[in-house]
Amino acid sequence: MNKLALLGLAAVVAAATAPGLAQTADTASQRDAFYCDERKLGSWFYCNSEKVKREAKEREQQPAQTVPAVERMAAITKQLDELKALAILEPTSENIVNYIRFQREQLDRASTFADTWSRSIWQNPELDYTLERPVGTLAKQTWLTDRRDQREGSMQALTQRYGVFYFYSSSCSACGTFSPVMRALSDNYGLEVLAVSMDGGPNELFPNYVIDSGQYQRMGLQGGTVPAIVLFDTQTKQPIPIGYGVMAADEVMQRIFYLTQIEPGSDY
Repeated sequence: MNKLALLGLAAVVAAATAPGLAQTADTASQRDAFYCDERKLGSWFYCNSEKVKREAKEREQQPAQTVPAVERMAAITKQLDELKALAILEPTSENIVNYIRFQREQLDRASTFADTWSRSIWQNPELDYTLERPVGTLAKQTWLTDRRDQREGSMQALTQRYGVFYFYSSSCSACGTFSPVMRALSDNYGLEVLAVSMDGGPNELFPNYVIDSGQYQRMGLQGGTVPAIVLFDTQTKQPIPIGYGVMAADEVMQRIFYLTQIEPGSDY
């Protein structure tokens, strides 16, 4: 090898092994110009290495997309139905075992849900409806006693504001059964009851009855059904229909209490 060749080889070796920017810049220039621009080989020769790294990092930083719970539930239901259908149509031991195992998994999941539900209710009294409307024997009895006392108190106060229209017919046997109930409520609580005869006939328990001259319809009643009772608010001048047919005194009092003291939906 001649001297000129040796000098050239030494220069190449020195450029390849010496630290610095010369080789990097030269290689990058050759790579960019030849592979990336001319041949457009792209990331095969790391033309886009920085871009690729940046995009990969961005993907890693993005939160993983989870399947919505409602879709997961639908998938479980679909799989359970499929396993059940397969076990019925092709009742092999394997198919039946697969169905039973999957069904048991869902039963275990439901049991865990029910158990956790109960524990959550115990620890969060604002979510425990039984504190408002008890279902246990002892607590329910206490609640009923308190409610009865409240009802009795409300009946005593009703006479200051409300009166009752009692619609009947002299030929109505149900009215004959219900009239003593209304008489007792009137006597026991001082509740003013105006008996209204729909057929003009008398009422022995309410001798000061009046004959209907449109009161039935004005009170918001329909169909002419008797017996019927309406609570009338003397302050607002508004009728409050209580009900039709024969009712026990407790039922009448309960309805009056609910209609005058309890907000709709608050007791359920």
